[in-house]
Amino acid sequence: MATIFSKIISGDIPSYKIAENDKFYAFLDINPMAKGHTLVVPKQETDYIFDLDDTLLGEMIIFAKQIAIAIEKAISCKRVGMMVIGLEVPHAHIHLVPIQKEGDLNLSNPKLKLSSDEFIEIADKIKEAFQ
Repeated sequence: MATIFSKIISGDIPSYKIAENDKFYAFLDINPMAKGHTLVVPKQETDYIFDLDDTLLGEMIIFAKQIAIAIEKAISCKRVGMMVIGLEVPHAHIHLVPIQKEGDLNLSNPKLKLSSDEFIEIADKIKEAFQ
């Protein structure tokens, strides 16, 4: 059975897409820890990130770096934190979160409630910075 991320990648579930290539897809988290919280996923459906072959994992990190650079340009933050938990969805993914301090990378922090217009505005800013 396809994961929710596979359904997002295929377009069966809408997303606020930031970027994609033939191997990866980046989109805004709909329960963000901060404005600009982005998920980077491989199009290959693999549960555990460390089950990806070395080449694909390396390429995923490089793709995530490119997205993080765009986030830093578009969203006011000290850094973009990177986090891999791997328990929330059975599809490998990286969280890229604009942060001001270490505590901002705590999944138990309250999530932001954003309108569709806010998500679109944030996605557009990051996409523009990614170009």
